[in-house]
Amino acid sequence: MAITKDMSIMEVVSKYPDTVPVFMESGMGCIGCAAAHYENIEQGATAHGIDVDALIDGLNKVVVEQ
Repeated sequence: MAITKDMSIMEVVSKYPDTVPVFMESGMGCIGCAAAHYENIEQGATAHGIDVDALIDGLNKVVVEQ
């Protein structure tokens, strides 16, 4: 698994730009906000009431397809 819930949101977006739509479609439209620079995926998902495991699965599917 390339992406884990303890990785920072911006780390993932920087390394895997194709993941942006997955974040947006899941309800995490805050890719450009300040919190994305220091929050990890789990913190961001929890703050938005998003199932972190489903989000991680979706993100990793995009990475595998690259």
